[in-house]
Formats: sequence, structure tokens, C-alpha cells
Amino acid sequence: MNPRAHLHRVSQAALRAYRARTFRLTPRLRVRTPAQALDFVEERGFVFFWAIEGVDLPSLWTAVAGDRPVASEHDDPGHVTWGWKDSLLSQRRWFYAKLLRGKSMMVSLKTVPHFYAVSERVGDLDDYEVAYEAGRLTREARAVAHVLHEHGAQHTVALRRLAHLSSEASKGRFDKALSDLQRGLWVLPVGVVEAGAWRYAFVYELVDRWFPVIARQAQRIPRTGAQRHLAQLVLDSVGVAHASALRGLFRWPHHELDAALGTLVTCGLAYRLDDGSWATARLLDLPRRRSRS
Repeated sequence: MNPRAHLHRVSQAALRAYRARTFRLTPRLRVRTPAQALDFVEERGFVFFWAIEGVDLPSLWTAVAGDRPVASEHDDPGHVTWGWKDSLLSQRRWFYAKLLRGKSMMVSLKTVPHFYAVSERVGDLDDYEVAYEAGRLTREARAVAHVLHEHGAQHTVALRRLAHLSSEASKGRFDKALSDLQRGLWVLPVGVVEAGAWRYAFVYELVDRWFPVIARQAQRIPRTGAQRHLAQLVLDSVGVAHASALRGLFRWPHHELDAALGTLVTCGLAYRLDDGSWATARLLDLPRRRSRS
């Protein structure tokens, strides 16, 4: 065993310095253009759109605006992220959806198949019916997915009408349906149009119709391999994470998360610290054994 492999802790100074690089917090590393935003997402695998309270993960906002709260002023320079996000939705350059914690994320196209491989999807356009029959989707979610399946991409105003969820009383159930369908990799936003009272509405489409290659790519990735890869991406981004934070993020069964982390340790890609947290080998600057996977 590497004599340096057993570490008691990581200093807060080392962790702050590491995240300053991976979160792009230093002025020299700030994201200033849409092309740099794409590179940032590609580099990290996935990032949140906004910084999420209580979640230590990179976000596009902090990479552009620095480590500060999201500004309420519409003319704040950090809000260029809105335009970048909207303009790139229809270009299929990244995957934008609420995959984790019900929050909007940008995911690299290389990473999405790993999320798909961990999901309940089986690769059929109408497999939402299976999930509904099994009790994993609500009636409203089934209705929304069915509208998209039958009518193609729709903006939210038309989607609510066609799914018979236009009333004010049904708004919460409609929003939950969209969130559940995004988390389950059934639907995603693919554009923005001027519609509704705010003259701003997302256009939604079925994931497998918009990105038909993802399901085929996911078929070649075992669930365990996908979980290992996603867990590694998080550790490589944050440096150190507690298992409870990872469980709250991914919502995998405990034994599956433990297996993924254990494999990373076996491969020398991560280390368990004495306080029960997990650290990436990139932070610790330790040699890594070749992965056999």
C-alpha cells in the first residue's frame, strides 16, 4: 500500500485553493464567453446553472460572476449567463435540465449517457407509460409526456393546455410533472419562445427525440460504471465530499453509492479520510493505480 494513502484530513486552505481552480473562482480563470462556458461544462462534466445553497458544486453563475449571491438586479454583468443558456439550448451543444436536486444544470454530452444509464429509462419513446404503471410517475407527468410524444415539441403554455393543466390550481402539479420528467431523463427544454404573460417560455421535447444517440450510448455503460463515473466527477469538482452529501445529490441506494466509492478507492482515484468523507486523488496529489474497469 502507498504509505501516503492513509490521510487524516485535508486542510481547509488546500481545499479552498483546489475549489478556486475547479469552480473557476479566481479572476484569471473566470468564464467570459459562451465558448468558455462550454469548455467549463466539458471540463467538469456537469455544473449547476445557479449556485445552490447547501450544495458544494460548481455553477455557471460563480464561474462568471465570482463567489457571491445571485444578483437581483437584471443588469448585473453576471446575468449574461441567461443569454448564453437560452441561445445554446437549440444548438445541442450541452444538455440542460433539472437532473439533480430539482435544479437546472448544464451537462456535457459525454456525461449525459452516464445519467441515462443510472435512470429508469429503457430507451423507448413511450417508456414513461411503464414508469406510470409502476407508480414512479404521476398522472400529470404521464399526461405531459404523452402530449410531447403525440404532438412533438411544445412551449409551456401550449403544453399545459394540451395536457389539461391550464388552471391556476394545477400549476404546482404541472411544475412537479416537468421536474420529475426532467430528473427521469424523459424531457428537457430545447428552446425559448415569446409566449405567456411574461413573453418567455421554454420549449420542451422528449429526450430521445432530441438526442436519439444518448440511449444507444447508455446501453454500453453498466449501471455500476455510470455511478462510479458520476461519483468521480463530483469528487474531482469539489475535492472532498461527505457520503451524506453524495447521497442527497444522487439519491442512489446506500449500497450502490458505497460500491461506487469503494471502486474509486481500489483504483486509486479517491481516498476515504478519517472523518468519513471522501477525497479525490487529484486534490491529494497522490499517484493513482491504473483502473482495471
